[in-house]
Amino acid sequence: AADKFDARVTSVEFPWPPGLTGLERIMLSASGDLQRLLSAFFMRPITIALQSASTSPSPRTQPASPSSPLTQKRRVHLLCASRIACIATSTVTITSQECERLFLDEGYAIGQLFRKMKTVPRFCLLDVGVYDDGAGAGENINAEERKTVKLWRRYTLDLEGFACEILEEFPDRDMFVLGERWLEDYEPLSDRDNTNYEQLIPSSSTT
Repeated sequence: AADKFDARVTSVEFPWPPGLTGLERIMLSASGDLQRLLSAFFMRPITIALQSASTSPSPRTQPASPSSPLTQKRRVHLLCASRIACIATSTVTITSQECERLFLDEGYAIGQLFRKMKTVPRFCLLDVGVYDDGAGAGENINAEERKTVKLWRRYTLDLEGFACEILEEFPDRDMFVLGERWLEDYEPLSDRDNTNYEQLIPSSSTT
C-alpha cells in the first residue's frame, strides 16, 4: 500500500479487489489498531483469545537482541460477544529486551504492545483478497451465499526491536453489513479454525 502524506494531504493507494465496501477497505487498512476499530464499530469490547503460540528458541537462554533474536509463531481470535470477528496468524521477531518482556513475559498482544510503547509502527499492506468456501464470488452473490465469502489480508508491522508479519482472515463479511445484529444472530463456527488458511490464500508476490 502507498500511504502518502504531505503538510495537508493524505492518500492511501492500493489495488483493491473489486466489490469491497468502504468500511471493508478501512478495516483492511488498519495499521496495528484493528481491535480498536472493531470495538468502535460494534460498540463492544474486542478480546484477543490466544489459540496457539510457539516460541523459538525454547527455553529462552539469553535476552533478545539483534544477534540473538526470538521468534514466535502464533494464532489468535479477535472475539466480540463470543463471535470470531477475525483470525490472525502471525510470525513475530523480537530483538529488544523491553519488547521481549512486554510480549512474552507480561502477555501484551501485538496491538496492545504498540500502544504500551506509545509508538506508531511502520505498516505495509502486502496483499488483500477474497476467497469463498464453495459459493463462488461475484457481483450476484445473494445474502446466503455472501456468508461463505471471506476477506483476508497480509501485512507487516514493525518498530525497532519488534517485527510482525500477519495474515488475517475475516470469516464472515456480513458482520460489516449487519453490525450489532450480526452479534445477536450467533451461530458458532464449530471450530472451523482448524482449517489451514495459508493453504487457501495465495502466497503474496510481494516480499
